[in-house]
Amino acid sequence: MISRLALAILFATVLLIDNVYAQDAPLADAAGKVTGIGLDLTKSSIMDGNMHYAKIYSKFTADYYGRQLGQIRNSDFEHVDDLHILILDLHSKIEQDAKRDEILSDIMIAKSYLEKAPVSGQLPLVISIMLSTADEVYQASIENDAYYNLAESLVDKSMNLFSDVDMFDQRQQSEINSFFSDLKAQMSERKDFVSVGKLITTIQRDLTGTDTVSSDSSTLYNTIRYLYEESLAEIKQGNYARAEEYVISAYLDNFEYLEADIESVDTELLHKMEINMREDLRNMVKQKRSYEEIRDFINDPILVDLANAETMVGNLNRQEANMPISAKKEMLPMGSATENEKSGVRGNIDFIRDTLETMLSQYREKNYQTAFTSARTAYLDSYEHVEIPLRAIDPDFTLEVELQFAELRNLINQRAPYEDVQEATVAVRRSLDESERLVTGTGHLAPTIAFTSSFAVVFREGLESVLVLGAILTYLEASRNARFKPYVYYGVILAIGATAVTWLVASYVITISGANRELIEAVAALSATAVLFYVSFWILNKIEHKKWMEFVKAKVWQATTTGGTVVFVMLAFFTVYREGFETVLFYEAMFGFAKYMEFYVGIGFVAGLAVLLGVYYVTRKLGKRLPLKLLFALTMGVGAYLSIAFLGNAVRELQTLDIVPYTGMLGTIPRLDINMAKMTGIYPTRETLIAQIALLGVYLTASLYVLVLRPRKEQKILSMRKSRGKADEFQAY
Repeated sequence: MISRLALAILFATVLLIDNVYAQDAPLADAAGKVTGIGLDLTKSSIMDGNMHYAKIYSKFTADYYGRQLGQIRNSDFEHVDDLHILILDLHSKIEQDAKRDEILSDIMIAKSYLEKAPVSGQLPLVISIMLSTADEVYQASIENDAYYNLAESLVDKSMNLFSDVDMFDQRQQSEINSFFSDLKAQMSERKDFVSVGKLITTIQRDLTGTDTVSSDSSTLYNTIRYLYEESLAEIKQGNYARAEEYVISAYLDNFEYLEADIESVDTELLHKMEINMREDLRNMVKQKRSYEEIRDFINDPILVDLANAETMVGNLNRQEANMPISAKKEMLPMGSATENEKSGVRGNIDFIRDTLETMLSQYREKNYQTAFTSARTAYLDSYEHVEIPLRAIDPDFTLEVELQFAELRNLINQRAPYEDVQEATVAVRRSLDESERLVTGTGHLAPTIAFTSSFAVVFREGLESVLVLGAILTYLEASRNARFKPYVYYGVILAIGATAVTWLVASYVITISGANRELIEAVAALSATAVLFYVSFWILNKIEHKKWMEFVKAKVWQATTTGGTVVFVMLAFFTVYREGFETVLFYEAMFGFAKYMEFYVGIGFVAGLAVLLGVYYVTRKLGKRLPLKLLFALTMGVGAYLSIAFLGNAVRELQTLDIVPYTGMLGTIPRLDINMAKMTGIYPTRETLIAQIALLGVYLTASLYVLVLRPRKEQKILSMRKSRGKADEFQAY
């Protein structure tokens, strides 16, 4: 027998095997068993002459098997497609009232195929998957008894399979068997789908070893105490049914998360508490014992043992906190997962996003049961697979996301206002991006883009300031107005200070924004897009050296003719601060998307400043003329790229907040890893694609006009003027 911790490690090891078969084998095994149950029920219905039920079961079997084809094909089952076709034909024959013997013969052949299906050997995972199907089916049983029989058969099969599992110690086996008994009882009493679903979740959690402990476990201890107080208050009023709900919640929704820690300090105490809380206390409430008897039992032994457990676990945690770092368990670094794991995480996260969109639509239409199923599916069928590599990297964050999913399910259970469910969904969406970042890491290309983008922003924004200031100083020296030069420097110093203050204020506003962070980042990105759009076309119009020099001379002439020192201070201040303000805007937008790549952004910033100083030295000290047309063309191209990337990210943030619709286009748009997507703004959604293509189209059209069509038009007008001048000379002659 092995401990729960050993079991969790075993499952993690099994699921981390670096091949597709190891990932899909339990799913395929469970699919075969569920398909077999569907065929058995179809057969028994036909034998009983109940063709209505036979149609329901055959349709379920065909639909279910079809949805699992991908996993089954990866399990090396040679008859996978033969069985699929046979099941489809079987349902068609039942719909068309074909001969009974023909239908039964097909069922026999299908069953013979299933007998040859490979078995994964991972029974706890197989049972967990089957219970998820039972949960979905049970919800449909509210309106149709045929589905109740199907759900009951799935649970019975799961119980039989669990009897063959020898990986749990006696305490764990007893607990899970107790839960199975409760599940059967609740289903026979036709309890609501939320109660049944909660119990199924508890069994799955124990089977897969995913029960975790809150970093603030005191909240769980206090919640248990509160629930027992509420149960006693209900008993005092004679509401034993309500009291039982509180007792069950104290154990299932709270104590279950404390078991792993309590086991680490006192296994016997844990076993005693489980029996007292799960069985003895509940039986006392069911039997409607007196208030005094139940109160005394809750106070001692339950609350006394609970206090002792809390003290022992707290002491252990304090000892671990004082351990030297070398003695503590080391977490794996970010991005340490295998390539297969990273690919699997991306696929699961995509599925979760689509499922959450479906869930919100269902909840909006008040299909609460279906929405609850979707929320459970998003977690149990997908995020639990993300947790396996994620927990080894950041267990605290993993728990945080688990609780976010739990809060979402609870809100749906309570039929909370749509806005509350939407807000909880937004929190989960945020965590999905973070989960992908932690598992996949930053890679190499994304940091390179972060460095390049940072460098380009500083260089692009600083180039105009360097050229204008250089031209001003050169003009003052040439015109013997050198006395004004210090005031130019004063303006530059003031502008740098004002830029630093602006950056601090902007960072503070975003830091305290809390739940509105995505909205602020979206607004920042849209603002950066607008400014880049304007500046890019401003540069495009001055791309010719002659036009640029005319622009600079106009500014300097305006300042010198005024003659006041304040004019030079303000001219220098606004020349630098305008670019500084834009730089702050761009960097705040960039830092929102370049998470974990801040170092590369910083290096790009420093490199950009160094190159700008070089440009200043070349133009001022050496008197060299820069290839302005080439530089401006490059900066415009960088500005266009950044604005398109910012726009894609802005739309994505608005989709996260449900302000902009989300239409997935996986398979049509490349699915980049999270860091590359953040640095390029490319996401597999219709809305981001349309926005970016539209902006790119504007840039291409404008560039074509300014760089090709307008010069041709100007050249044509110039040629016409020359021709007309020659004609005038000829006539005069």
